[in-house]
Amino acid sequence: MKSSKSIISNEKKYIAKAQKLPYYPVAFKKGKGALLYDYEGREYIDFLSSASSANIGHGNKEIAQVVKKQMESLVQYVVAYFYSSLPVKLAEKLVSIAPGDKDKKVMFSTTGSASIDGAIKLAKAYTKRSKIISFHGSYHGSTYGALSISAINTNMRRNIGPNLPEVYHFSYPNCLRCKYGKDKNSCEMECLKEIEYAFDNYLPPDDVAAVFIEPIAGDSGLIVPPKKYIKALYNLCKKYGILLVSDEIQQGLGRTGKWFAIEHFDIEPDLIVMGKSIGAGLPLGVVIGKTDILNSLDAPAHVFSMSGNSTVCAASLKMLEIFERENLNERSEKMGKYIKNKLIKLKDKYEIIGEVRGLGMSIGVDIVTDRISMDKNHEAAAKICYRSIEKGLVLVFIGKSVLRIQPPLVITKEEVDKGINIIEESINEYLKGEIGDEVFDFAKGW
Repeated sequence: MKSSKSIISNEKKYIAKAQKLPYYPVAFKKGKGALLYDYEGREYIDFLSSASSANIGHGNKEIAQVVKKQMESLVQYVVAYFYSSLPVKLAEKLVSIAPGDKDKKVMFSTTGSASIDGAIKLAKAYTKRSKIISFHGSYHGSTYGALSISAINTNMRRNIGPNLPEVYHFSYPNCLRCKYGKDKNSCEMECLKEIEYAFDNYLPPDDVAAVFIEPIAGDSGLIVPPKKYIKALYNLCKKYGILLVSDEIQQGLGRTGKWFAIEHFDIEPDLIVMGKSIGAGLPLGVVIGKTDILNSLDAPAHVFSMSGNSTVCAASLKMLEIFERENLNERSEKMGKYIKNKLIKLKDKYEIIGEVRGLGMSIGVDIVTDRISMDKNHEAAAKICYRSIEKGLVLVFIGKSVLRIQPPLVITKEEVDKGINIIEESINEYLKGEIGDEVFDFAKGW
């Protein structure tokens, strides 16, 4: 009989350690909705949605049926050489839900990371420029271009030689821990002025192809930037003919209560990159962009044998149908408010919670040493998460000290209530000193 312990032992033996950021020694066997079950039969409430890649939850029978039907017909056939209706139908649907005008096209990959690489290629080809701007704390993926524009963990770069040249990183607008010591009343968008200073002194703006930004900085702590910053950045890009690329891999597809997180900021990006949940649990990456930009590359500049896979496209189309039929964007907005309000009540009770922030069902709970310094409390976050999982709640920390609250959009209020009760129990046990340092023998995280 398989067990979590035996699976973990065999993984260590056969799978490269470069693919593991461990939090807790458990292996999941099955799932239904917002619930997961391990090989020992224990039940867990899912507050992670498989890193926001299972937005409509687990074990959806409709998706399973269309996948089975398509696999029995034709799993896939290389669309680089021939033709298939499903990727065309999916592309048409994605253009219809994308913000702004509909003179757009889609470029498929097999992952979000590969689609980031595709967006880099498109930006350089379209603008005939070489430089890329990204942000400190950004995570765009692990393919070569994606890791080159990321700036969240040195292990992504260590021992692999030079990254892509001419990538420049600037401060993400993190208002809780403003590097300039400003608050909302005194802020003059000093972080944006970093880019303006660079344009004036050492980084010619007419050499910059694109700015890549996460509309919510996901793995650095679910940081929501001010709307005025995103609008000002958009205007700066327009001024100099620089493309603005919205990385929606984690935050897209209903996670924030809208199809795309960038819609909260009332701008239309030039390119949108998607991955994770867009494949309905299967591997899929997408770039959506204006037709003239998408036409700037010729084949085989971004060709993959498995991109536009018919089975994956069938799953994605069924998921989008379910989204609209069950109003999951609206549900995400309403349930997100419910969850956030309950977490704010916890903040009122516990000084260890410095801030609760987020949009829709993408919420960060910032665990701090105190509310004066707002210093990150890594130890507390790790122990609270570990104990929560022991109690049956899948919960991880990011940005060293932020509890990542991203449940499946189909989660019930009863499941939410039970999950938040587990968080509160775990906070109390941490404060009483009842969670030992042995947690760190396993829990590494980011």
